[in-house]
Order: sequence, then structure tokens, then C-alpha cells
Amino acid sequence: MTAPRVVTPEILDHLAANDPAAIRSRRDLVRIHRAMRTRRIVSQGWQSVVSAKSASEPLRILEMGAGDGTLLLGVAQSLAPRWPRVQLTLLDRVNIVDPATLAAYDALGWTTHVLVADALDWAAQPGMDGADPQPGRTSSRWDLVSTALFLHHFKGAPLDMLLYAVASRSDRFFACEPNRSWQALAGSHLVGAIGANAVTREDAVLSVRAGFRSHEISARWPQVGSAWQTQEFAAGLFSHCFSARRTGIN
Repeated sequence: MTAPRVVTPEILDHLAANDPAAIRSRRDLVRIHRAMRTRRIVSQGWQSVVSAKSASEPLRILEMGAGDGTLLLGVAQSLAPRWPRVQLTLLDRVNIVDPATLAAYDALGWTTHVLVADALDWAAQPGMDGADPQPGRTSSRWDLVSTALFLHHFKGAPLDMLLYAVASRSDRFFACEPNRSWQALAGSHLVGAIGANAVTREDAVLSVRAGFRSHEISARWPQVGSAWQTQEFAAGLFSHCFSARRTGIN
């Protein structure tokens, strides 16, 4: 599939959080993530950019477009035995994180904060994290910024602004996005087979058409400050990943 990226607004992004169709679509996404093995991909991606030494120290992690927080909860459950002290901020335009989800993070020893903000507003306003930083560290500095199925919503200048903000305020970045391939497109047309509703069926196709391939994210990654080591690769049939690690860090 060599067609250029086509970014079209997705239905779920414009539904009220309590709309029954939106609630159903978010449930669909849980099954889709399971089929895509997103949790495993993100877990492995985080470990690829965070060394064992770094993971033994308190880590500040920001998740952009975190949704209800359940996807990362699965990641946290797999990593908590090796990453015991994490300060996690979940960034999204609306707070749909259930108190039970926050309690599950707490049970793992992860301190979790929900930041309600538009990602582009966050990118435009340094220090807009709303969390208490560790002593001696600025509130806008992150050990790792991560995102799953989020960057594909952006193109052109907004995408560049997000990437610049991430590179300016973090030491590591990992993104898991739709793979713009014929296999992924075919799969997106079949999500109805797992019981997905009309919103999910349409959005799945739009997501793939807005997805990434080859080195499209690498080509836009800004070399801010010291040099970066980057990788961009397909993960399975449906996912496309990008990782970046600032040189000279543990």
C-alpha cells in the first residue's frame, strides 16, 4: 500500500464521552488492542529505550492520548516488578479514567496523575503537566513520553509541533501507530467480525489510511539538543513503531 497519508477526523473523537456509541467504541478498542498485541508492543518498546539501570530509579512518564488508562495499566502490570517506582501522567482532552483504574495503578506502586488538556495546548505551553516534579527537576521534563494510536491524528505543522515538544522535554520517546499497509487496511475492514459497532468500523479504516510506514516519523523527528538514536519499524501486521533515545543517557 503506497498511498499517501490521508488524515480524516474520526467519529469517536467528536462524540461526548458518555455517548453510548462512544462507550461501546472504547470497549471495541480493548478487543482491537488485544488483537494487535499493543500492550506487548508498548511494553517491549519502553524496555528498548529505558535501560535496566534507569528503570531501577524513579521514572517520570507521560502518555499522550491516554484515553481511559486501561491500555497502559496492562503495560504497568507487566513492568511493575522491574519498574517499581513510576510517576505516570495520563494526558487527554477529557478525563474518562475510572477511579478503579487509578486504584489499580496505586496497587502496583505507580503514582498516577490525570492531566486534562489538548495535546497541542500541552505542546505549546512548556511546563503544562500539573504534577509535582521531583526535587531539582523541572515540571516539564520527562524520562519517557509514550503514545499509542495517537500521532496518526495529526499531520503537517501540528504533528511537527508535537514531535518538537516531545524532543525538547524528554529523553526518550516511543510511539505505536497504525501501519499503513494493505494487510492492516484489510484487517480494518474486518473489525465488525469481533462485534465492533459502526463508529469503530469506520474509524478503524480511517486510522489505517492516516497511519505511517517506512521512515515517515523519522523524517520529521527534530534533532533538539544532543543527538538522538532513532528506530522506526513495523510490529506485526498492523502496527508501526517509532522510538527515540537521547544519546549520553543511561
